[in-house]
Amino acid sequence: MTQNMKKLIIGSRESLLAVRQSEIVLDYLRKNFPQMQFELATMKTTGDKILHKRLDEIGGKGLFVKELDQALRDGRTDLSVHSLKDLPAEIPEDLPVIGFSGREDPRDVLVLPEGVSDIGQMDLTKPIGTSSRRRILQAQELFPRACFESVRGNVLTRLRKLDEGQYSAIILAAAGLRRLGLENRISRIFSTEEMIPSAGQGILALQGRSGMDYSCLDGFVSAQSAIAAAAERGFVSALGGGCTSPIAAHAEFGAGGDPADSGNERGVSANEQAAGLGDPAGGSNDSFRPMTLRGFYYDEESCRIYRKKITVRALTSEEGRAAGRELAAAILAEAKAQRDC
Repeated sequence: MTQNMKKLIIGSRESLLAVRQSEIVLDYLRKNFPQMQFELATMKTTGDKILHKRLDEIGGKGLFVKELDQALRDGRTDLSVHSLKDLPAEIPEDLPVIGFSGREDPRDVLVLPEGVSDIGQMDLTKPIGTSSRRRILQAQELFPRACFESVRGNVLTRLRKLDEGQYSAIILAAAGLRRLGLENRISRIFSTEEMIPSAGQGILALQGRSGMDYSCLDGFVSAQSAIAAAAERGFVSALGGGCTSPIAAHAEFGAGGDPADSGNERGVSANEQAAGLGDPAGGSNDSFRPMTLRGFYYDEESCRIYRKKITVRALTSEEGRAAGRELAAAILAEAKAQRDC
């Protein structure tokens, strides 16, 4: 951080989860830079205001960042903290993503109403709540007798609707529940093979303003998360996916490891990532384990689900991105072959 900067303002959505995620970054900065001042500026985004429609009906993920982007451009904030899975595919050149956090548990989970302890007790006369087509398509295979209905709002709002009896269960991200200290609400964890997570799930993306020095975040950002993010978003991008597309991708490092145990590896400096380098800064390549990338794609034309995985050695973000493109090409080739039959 340049010596003449004494204060840094972080912009965040005003939901409890978004604030908690921003506080993870704030806690790191306050601990390591006590000579500086840090503030949190919260705001309600367009996506937070329109809750009666699905995202694909109102404009997609960009509605969750529009106001935060404007605050960065206006100089009202200096840094935005986003859930990476909510970040649009296209990032403005003047507002680069400068780094990624270590990954929290990336898996999806089933949450039952309070007082219901067994999945066998689910009242399937009521729908399972989720607004994600990705989750619905995969959950239909696990719960073939269930019906599904959209549920919008923040995590606490969704839990309230569940406990009021509107749903038999809801599907949420484990990361959000854990960050809110609500692990006790998790009734079942879906493996990343049962339900491939949304690209970037569990990772925080730090977005800044071009030309600023963000070296104060060098010790926070994760090189491994940068590689995973590049692979997963590269897969989605290669398939032409936006928020309305039932596409998912998840990268895991090492064989048989717990996906919740992501760690926060010391990696690329924030300024190097802003410059697009995204490679490990120093350290031995031996610390980077093979990456397994799983992809999920729903072909609208044939109404067919495709799942594939590849295992590669990805030591840089560009190698991760190439793996995403490779997996996407393999799925598209299989889909084309099926249509041509």
